[in-house]
Amino acid sequence: MPPTESSTGAGTGPVGGHMQPAPESGAGCEDTLDLRLPGELLSLLSPDDTEGGGAQPRDDLLDEPAHWRAAATPLGSFRLIPVSVERDLSLISGWMNDPAVAAFWELSGPEPVTGTHLRAQLDGDGRSVPCLGVLDGVPMSYFEIYRADLDPLARHYPARPHDTGIHLLIGGVADRGRGVGTALLRAAAGLILDHRPRCARVVAEPDLRNTPSVSAFLSAGFRFAAEVDLPGKRAALMLRERTLARLL
Repeated sequence: MPPTESSTGAGTGPVGGHMQPAPESGAGCEDTLDLRLPGELLSLLSPDDTEGGGAQPRDDLLDEPAHWRAAATPLGSFRLIPVSVERDLSLISGWMNDPAVAAFWELSGPEPVTGTHLRAQLDGDGRSVPCLGVLDGVPMSYFEIYRADLDPLARHYPARPHDTGIHLLIGGVADRGRGVGTALLRAAAGLILDHRPRCARVVAEPDLRNTPSVSAFLSAGFRFAAEVDLPGKRAALMLRERTLARLL
């Protein structure tokens, strides 16, 4: 989504799907981080989702990823740790300047470019949380975990309340092309379903041109649901359903 394309271990291209924020001056443009919920979506949400007529408290929209446990993978112990701009900006900006990543994420350039993208999420209402993917204590990937049902993406597919989206970027070239992306996607989707009991589906929208990314999602237990036209790309809508999780 996010994103958004990301680089996964499935290849040199990004693994997630990423809808890039539109220019600030563009009237009517979509922005993942500044969305007014349409009335028909609000009508589907429970009172807990619209407490006081607005969004949930930011810690509740994604059930606090900072407190999610680690997941065991064939590659080691994996954990999602919410980003700190002061601590992590240099690392993430360096990844964004890899040409293979920049082709999809479009966040190359000086550190403030990535910093603006991160702060927009961190200063928002909590519907999108940027995280480091840490494998055996080593930060080696970047994730965005977001409420797909509260995102502009929801205008492009039959969204359900609490659908949760995922974008992934594998930072190091050495971790690409050897199944790392598949392992991390499977682990991250499992963490979402384990810690978000109201979420029935994990959603992704990788660029259709990014064949390694689509392949990684399929190998991680996602199914291809449809092709969708999103701002700036034609995407593969990928779904991982809770009802099938134990079979995959």
